[in-house]
Amino acid sequence: MIIVSNASYRYPGADRPALRSLSIEFSAGESVALMGSNGSGKSTLARCLNGLLIPQEGTVNVEGLNTSDAASLPAIRRNVGLVFQHPSRQMTSPTVERELAFGLENTGTASELMRVEVNEALSRLGFERYRHSSPGNISGGEQQRLALAAVMLLRPRYLVLDEATSLLAGSARAALLDDLRATLQEEHRCLIAITHFPRDAESAERLVVLHQGALVADGKPASVFSHPARLRALGVPVPLRSLFAFPA
Repeated sequence: MIIVSNASYRYPGADRPALRSLSIEFSAGESVALMGSNGSGKSTLARCLNGLLIPQEGTVNVEGLNTSDAASLPAIRRNVGLVFQHPSRQMTSPTVERELAFGLENTGTASELMRVEVNEALSRLGFERYRHSSPGNISGGEQQRLALAAVMLLRPRYLVLDEATSLLAGSARAALLDDLRATLQEEHRCLIAITHFPRDAESAERLVVLHQGALVADGKPASVFSHPARLRALGVPVPLRSLFAFPA
């Protein structure tokens, strides 16, 4: 379980906190969508979940490990995989093949197993032709799929997507998220997907909404979307049918 307790974080020079006394929990096996307007704290929360940022007040505990303990960070980051909206910023390898292998090498995976897993990932992605290409030479959507595949190879208990499928077309994005949810739930792992797309949120089991660093909604998507006027006032898009079903 990930337990966030009264977490606050303010960036240097900011006029208000990015997170304000936020408390929330995430369990293995869950499928969670995270929404909120720009500046609501979504990305800050994502970075706190795997220790890239440490709350200035409060705590984040991952499977009993506190992110403020530097000695625990390697284990926390194996448990919490994070994929960003702009994958080129987290890629470090000269070729697609090496990018897929990078995390496996760092976790001491045996060479034979690593070779098998990388080849299988290339095949699943349809990237065999890109094996020796630079990640910078493939499209943005393909880079997002590559970054996601590289993290998935590490089998994190919690997978956090910071709008990491936003460059894919709508149908491709929905299909990928549906496949991810099915795979992770079958293996009792958790998906936390930050999104601006109501369709993506509707497919999750749970919808969390942040506003100005605070938690304002947490429940089943149908229940959260049953208050469209409130959500739109917070800058959160809602499914079109919600406007007709719940006009107030």
